Amino acid sequence: MKYYGLSEPGMHIAVVGLGGLGHVAVKFAKAFGARVTVVSTSPKKEEEALKRLGADSFLKEQFTLDGIIDTVSAVHPLLPLLGLLKANGKLILVGAPEKPLELPAFSVIMGK
Repeated sequence: MKYYGLSEPGMHIAVVGLGGLGHVAVKFAKAFGARVTVVSTSPKKEEEALKRLGADSFLKEQFTLDGIIDTVSAVHPLLPLLGLLKANGKLILVGAPEKPLELPAFSVIMGK
């Protein structure tokens, strides 16, 4: 997070995937003073994210984020995540899917 400029207090960071890396990412982002939103397709992880890990929100509405830390190690679409970023926002991929992820170039170009 520090390397990518996402360690300033008050930034809005999302963590995609609430496994081992996701847990650590939430804890670090909160320690840096960020507002943290957890993005997961599993509604049963909402309570864990909010109550146990201290996340500020669970994705239920649209946000504009300074950064997203994607910890998912399965193939998944990136386009919905790109739509959540502010211009010049950062998408950090730390999960390692077996197959390449599809990255729509036009969305990246338009969002800087």
